[in-house]
Amino acid sequence: MQPAHYDWIIIGSGFGGSVSALRLAEKGYRVLVLEKGHRFAAEDFPETNRELRKWLWNPALGLRGFWAMSFFRHMTVLHGVGVGGGSLVYCATLPTPKDAFFDAPSWSHLANWKAELEEHYTTARAMLGVERNPRLYRGDRVLEEIAADIGRSEHFHPTDVGIHFGDRASPATDPYFGGAGPKRKGCTYCGACMTGCRVGAKNSLDLNYLHLAETRGALVQAESEVTAIRPREGGSQFLVTVRKAGESGRDEAFLADRVVFAGGVLGTVPLLLRMRNDPQGLPNLSPRVGDFVRTNNEALIGVVAPGSGESFAQGISIGSILHTDHESHLEPVRFGPGSNFFQRLMLPHAPGRFLLLRIAKAAGLFLRRPIRWVRAFTTRHFSERQQVMLYMRPSESTLSLRWGRGLHTFFRPGLVSKVEDPRKAPTAFMPEANDLARRFADKVDGVQLTLATELLTGAPTTAHILGGACMGASAEEGVIDSEHHVFGYPGLYVIDGSAISANPGVNPSLTITALAERAMSRIPAKPAPA
Repeated sequence: MQPAHYDWIIIGSGFGGSVSALRLAEKGYRVLVLEKGHRFAAEDFPETNRELRKWLWNPALGLRGFWAMSFFRHMTVLHGVGVGGGSLVYCATLPTPKDAFFDAPSWSHLANWKAELEEHYTTARAMLGVERNPRLYRGDRVLEEIAADIGRSEHFHPTDVGIHFGDRASPATDPYFGGAGPKRKGCTYCGACMTGCRVGAKNSLDLNYLHLAETRGALVQAESEVTAIRPREGGSQFLVTVRKAGESGRDEAFLADRVVFAGGVLGTVPLLLRMRNDPQGLPNLSPRVGDFVRTNNEALIGVVAPGSGESFAQGISIGSILHTDHESHLEPVRFGPGSNFFQRLMLPHAPGRFLLLRIAKAAGLFLRRPIRWVRAFTTRHFSERQQVMLYMRPSESTLSLRWGRGLHTFFRPGLVSKVEDPRKAPTAFMPEANDLARRFADKVDGVQLTLATELLTGAPTTAHILGGACMGASAEEGVIDSEHHVFGYPGLYVIDGSAISANPGVNPSLTITALAERAMSRIPAKPAPA
């Protein structure tokens, strides 16, 4: 049978894919969005992250939630899977990067990015419903004290987030799109943004861009993982092969005139690498596929105060921010009550260049306060007693992703990380982040924890992986041009976090949205039938 034909197929439903779906549908195109994850209604989300089958994504273990963890030699990546992509798991912070991002040498020669993106940031903020958080809670107040201690009080403020803070009693008429969007409830400050908003207050993409795209005729097909893209008809069309969840070995195929890669770094980059190695796929892709991957240079340090009666769980996931200098900042992050999944994955935060040094430091910390550490690892109220310190800065550090074998891909090839220059590799330990977390711990009589992977390998954890299909003036410099066209393959585009070509130093969601709006603004409307 002839495969179903679409004007555009979009692979992935995160910030880049959702924007593309709506704007193309508005222009009259027949659009299909393919998402490998599940579609979630508010009631489908787990009450805590201990409900692994609902929360965690690991199909090999039968887990088909929306929170994914991918482990590499040089980093651990936290990311989202499902209809709405990363918007299902993110903390809804939507900042605009500082000038250093727009002026970065890696891409500033391609366009005047600050000027070109200004109007699109405005559109993105309106579509995502950005508001300033109206309430601060315990962890935010501690951060405010630290701001005063270091002489930066004027640089502390509540966050700008994509959350509806309206009526909490009953669903209200759509507050954003003149009734065209779904009814919404106001935020209850339950702290559960990262375990799925069961209230319906967080402005995830299924409640704005995707919702509007579907009302305009776009089709969103969940649980459909794209496994191959091959040119047809002399390159004027593409055959997209899809594997449906739960139907092992069974594929279906679609034809598209144009295709948007929007599966995020860990969806787009491995697919491009596989297709570059496929003689019938996309063998002329740039050799830069997988290069210039960035972690947003962040540090995640947990502070736990197990015996103090402190409670940090109430509020939105990230309610405040402290700009520690002209380019770096610190945010306190919370999970809701009962979300204790990470308790068993934590070890003492003990910075050091070498493993033995880190282990010795961790042992010393434990021996100095053994009762406090035992309580931290055994408390039944871990999420209430913990505040995660998220530190970010825009300085550059890059690595590469390749198809090969590593510790986690020993039995079959998979995606592995590589570093050509260790001096440019991302690090898990940054002195300013360590000092700020220590200050927080001192104020709440707590201890500092980190993921076991950071202590044992020195590899940082990131929730904002970027790059791998970056922009360039040619295929020797990048995978795509400044209009997001894939070099060598007219009709293919990359519009997601893998196209981000510098380190924003802040949550990249708003920037991905703005770049997608810019890219779609350059696509003409579908011509009317003759």
